[in-house]
Parts: sequence; structure tokens; C-alpha cells
Amino acid sequence: MRATKSANGISVKAYAGTTGVLLAFNVTAAKRTGLLGFALERQDPKTKKWAWLTGMMPFPGQQHDAGQPIPTDLSPIQKFRWSDYRVYSETTYRYRVSGRYGKPTDPPDKLKLIQGPEIAVTTASLDEDGAHNILFNRAAGGSQAFSRNFPEAVALCEEKRKNGGINKLTIEDLDRVSPGCKAWLARGVLQQILDTIAQAKDATWALDIAIYEYEWHEIVEAVNAASQRGVQLRLIYHAKKAANPTDKTEENAKNALPLLAKGQARARLTSAIFHDKFIVLSKVAKTGNVVTRKPVSVLCGSTNFTHNGIFRQANVVHVVRTPKGETVNPLANKYEALFEMLWNGKNPAVTDPAATKKWINENNPMDRQSPIFAGFSPRTGKTDLARFIEIINAAKQDVLFATAFVLPQEIVDALMGQANDPILRLGVQDTNANGIAGFHRDRTAQFAATALLDHGMEGWLKEAMIPGGGNILIHTKVVVVDFTGTRPTVISGSHNLSGPASDSNDENYLVIQGNTDLADSYAVEVMRIYDHYRARWVEEQIAKGQFLGGGRLTPNDQWTDRYFKKDSLPYRDRLRFVGK
Repeated sequence: MRATKSANGISVKAYAGTTGVLLAFNVTAAKRTGLLGFALERQDPKTKKWAWLTGMMPFPGQQHDAGQPIPTDLSPIQKFRWSDYRVYSETTYRYRVSGRYGKPTDPPDKLKLIQGPEIAVTTASLDEDGAHNILFNRAAGGSQAFSRNFPEAVALCEEKRKNGGINKLTIEDLDRVSPGCKAWLARGVLQQILDTIAQAKDATWALDIAIYEYEWHEIVEAVNAASQRGVQLRLIYHAKKAANPTDKTEENAKNALPLLAKGQARARLTSAIFHDKFIVLSKVAKTGNVVTRKPVSVLCGSTNFTHNGIFRQANVVHVVRTPKGETVNPLANKYEALFEMLWNGKNPAVTDPAATKKWINENNPMDRQSPIFAGFSPRTGKTDLARFIEIINAAKQDVLFATAFVLPQEIVDALMGQANDPILRLGVQDTNANGIAGFHRDRTAQFAATALLDHGMEGWLKEAMIPGGGNILIHTKVVVVDFTGTRPTVISGSHNLSGPASDSNDENYLVIQGNTDLADSYAVEVMRIYDHYRARWVEEQIAKGQFLGGGRLTPNDQWTDRYFKKDSLPYRDRLRFVGK
């Protein structure tokens, strides 16, 4: 949802997603003079009381308790874009934006504030027609807030690390000492998966599940329970042709044993990886031994059914239900057709990527016109990568992204663009081996963020990582093009935007064109991840004494200069996000 308001020479444009509200500001030339920053108030949705939102940066010499948030009327926002990530989905929030003037040293009772617009937006969960539900977990991106909100869980992690027992610690162990931390980390992602499974109530329902990593016990238990209540169930899980199967393969096979015994599960044997993560929920009709499925919804995204996928890595689940007033779910039908091919195909269709590739080439050509296109891999000629590059290169305003693993050079080149080109490029890439790379408006302003800090930021707490294996913390594969425009495009799914993902792996993804509601959900989350790692990098630079300003606010209006220098990156940032 988007809204724009202006008052007294100050304007604001709000973008409300699932996980946050992004506010973009602008001022007239007259109101720029003497502007010390923006003071923000938010109305509590329940009590209807207004309160100042807070920041962390003081003016030089300003008295404050180190590490404690400062109200923005005293310590204003000296940026033309700010995001509120302490929000809940499907909730209406009201904000008031004021310009702060006068002197930085003015006492609270002498503050000079010029009230600007008041604006209201509703955070997403379901889109307008109720067909799409997009949820993001918190995962590692909230590590500072996790330390602040669940100190007992952090203490337990530290204790186990010291005595070598960290690998035996579970999320349930943490939740016992810090109730609520499990739900806080999953932020609805696990519950959405369980709810989708639970909707299949009896033999009149079917569940078709295609999953790379099938491990998390609550999901396994929910699937087994569905089988026991007579649901028409089929599960395909990742396996390998290799002589020495991976631990994941063994774990998946073990967890599928109750279904294997009933003929309701099959291993996907492939020389690559079966990287799909989706569930198709269908109503069924049975004539004799013939079962006909009518898909009702599909759950897809980047989330593996594992501890890491749900609680530790940044991930998304995207549910597409049958639109209101419709009887057919075209998108779910496409996922179901792919599943039928994989389940019913004779060898080598089940074991050979080439057979799958042939079916996808014939039945799933890249569609440039569809508002929402469900794509699958493997396919010949890397036509999916070519389409992704085409979309990114067609950007007129901005490219936002949060991606994982090492990307092919042609994708990197498209995301980064040309030095000093007019497109804003804001994103992060988790490369596993090399840490988290960030792109700050342009390829000339890259930065490298560390995974954990032991000082500074969001309360000056030592950060804690919950137990889990691997180095990947950002597991989303999301690109949003022209978010600030009227026809944004979103790419999201299991596809790692890589050569193997295109040529040999089993993958699925969505390309969504022209839907601002869905783009808002994705882009605000990308900006949450970006803002988190950008702030982390800034804090590192401040600690090293290498950041201009040293972590203090500018005591006059000179902070605005770079935002009004024509054709500079900050200038473009200011104008793009307010819709100009």
C-alpha cells in the first residue's frame, strides 16, 4: 500500500509492506533552510496515543545515555528516507512528520518544530483480493534485536558455546528460557507452512509437496498427521545418484519413511539438486481409483523445511490462493502440472534432468507478458537467466535485491549496472565464502558487512547467533525492479539466479509485473535487510574512526546539501523514493 501527503512545505510518501513501513521525505527550498532533520511520531494502533519514534545518533555535545535510543524531536532523522520495522502485518499505522529547526542545543520545552503531513498506511499480509500472502522471517537480520529482547536465550547460547554444547542446542531449548523467541524469529513463516498443511482436513483434500530439505520436526509431524487423516498425499524429496549420499539426503529419507511405506513419498534422484520448495493444496474428486485434483493454493518461496531455513536464514514464503470470485487458480495449476510430471514420469523422467528439461522447454516457455509468471527449471539455453537480465537491464528508476551465493558475472553486471548510471541500486548479496557484499546506490559505492558485531548499533549489545550450520544468512533470492515507479517487477523463488539453477537443478520462481502491492511487500523487506547490513557497515566504520561525522548529527542544515546536488546519488535517492 502506498500513500502521499504534503503540508507546510514538507511531503512524505509511505510504502507499507509486510515487515515494515518505508517513509520518504521531501521539502521545499524555503523549508530546507535551517532544517536540522525530520522528527517522526507514530500513533499506537491500539491505544491511539502518539509517541516520538527514536534514533541513535546525537548532535555533537548532546547529553544522552550511551546506547539508549533518543526521541527524534531531540535527535532528528538527517536522511530523506527512513523505515519503521517495528510493525505488525495487517495493521494500520499513522505517522506525523515534522521539520526540526532552531538550535541543536534547544531544550525540550523550546524546540522549534514545524508540523508537516500526517499519513496513514496499512501493512500487508494478504493483498487486496486476498489471493497473495507473503511472509518473511526475521532470522539473522534481527540479531541485535534478538539480543535485546531475549537475553536469557543469548546467555544460554554463550554458555553452550563455552562448554562445546552449542550444536546440541535447539530452538525449543531457547524458547523454554526465553518464551516467544521461536515465534519471533519465524515471524509467521512456520505457522503459514503448518496452516497450509492443516487445511487438508480429510480424504477430500490433497497435498503435493516438493522439497529440497525435509527436516523440521513440526512440519514432518504435520505431514504425517495429514496422511493419517486420509489426505491424498504425495511428497518428492531431494536425493542423489552419488555413491555416498549427503547427510541431507539421509535425513530426508529417514523423515519420509512413514510416507514411503504407504507409497506417498518418492526420492527425486538427480545428478544435480532437487531444489524446489512448494506445496500444492487441492480439493479432490475420486472416481473408482482415479483421483482428480483441483488446486486451491500453492505455497512457494525460498524457505527450506529446516531449522536454518525457518529460524536462522532470511527467507520468504509466498502463498497464492484462488482469487476471490474465481473457481480456478491458474498459478497453482502450473505447479501441479510440474508435480504430476515429476511424480508420474517413467525413468529416466524422474532421474534425468534432461527429461525434465524437455518437458519444461515445451510446457513452460518464458512469458514476457503475464502479470504473474510461474517459471521452472532446468531448461535449455538459460532462457530464464536471459529473462532476468532483460528485466534488470530495463530498469528506469531503481534495482533492489537480496540474493545468496556467488552469482554468474552476467547477473552481477546487470545488478550493478554502469558506474554513475541514473539507476539507484540498493542491495546485498550473501556470498557465503566472502561475507555479505552491499551496493549503496551505485557500483562505485560497494561495502562489505560483517555477519556479527561485538559492539555498537541498536543498543550497543554484543550480537548473538542462534545455533545452526553453514555461513549463509541471507537465503532470499529477490530482485525488485522500478519499485518506486508505477509498474514494478519482482523476481522471487528458489532459483539462485545461477547457471546450475537454470541448467540442471529443479527450481521454481515467480516473475510479478505491475503489482505495486506485492512489490511493496518484497521491496520493503529487501530494504530491511539492506538497511540492517548498511547500518552494520557504518557502525564498523565509526568504530574505526573512518566514517565522516563520527556518528554524530550535523548541527545545521548542511546535511541536506548532498541531497540537493543535482544528479548526485543522494539527489536521485531523494527524488525517486518520493515518486519523482
